[in-house]
Amino acid sequence: MRKGFEILKSFWEEEDGIGIVEIILILVILIMLIVIFREQITGIIESAFENINGGAEDVNSKIEIK
Repeated sequence: MRKGFEILKSFWEEEDGIGIVEIILILVILIMLIVIFREQITGIIESAFENINGGAEDVNSKIEIK
């Protein structure tokens, strides 16, 4: 029984693959959040571009070329 405990303990303390697993989990969570909030994200981006384009038209209308 002691040998099984030692194998389990050495497996638990093994850290070689932890970095890759963490990166994969973070990517999965980010993808899930993007899928869940896709409509809200696209709405925010569209609104930002509309504001940018609207602001550019105002700036361009005030420019005078001499």
